[in-house]
Amino acid sequence: MVMLLTAVMIGGVLLTFALIVIRLSDRTPTLPDQIELPDGAGVQALTIGSNWYAVVTDDNRILIFDKTTGNQRQEIALD
Repeated sequence: MVMLLTAVMIGGVLLTFALIVIRLSDRTPTLPDQIELPDGAGVQALTIGSNWYAVVTDDNRILIFDKTTGNQRQEIALD
């Protein structure tokens, strides 16, 4: 009986871990509608501040956008 309970508990832990991995594996950031990225730039990360958005692009730039207007405020090049 103890072996059955142990097996069920191990199976439950493995199932929970697998579901978490599946749920978090395909998380791509989505931009708000008012933001338009420069041509050829893709999103790697998105951070939302109180009145701005910061977008890390796949071409090694950080773009800062105004939250209300969607206009680009600043661009920071990464090495």
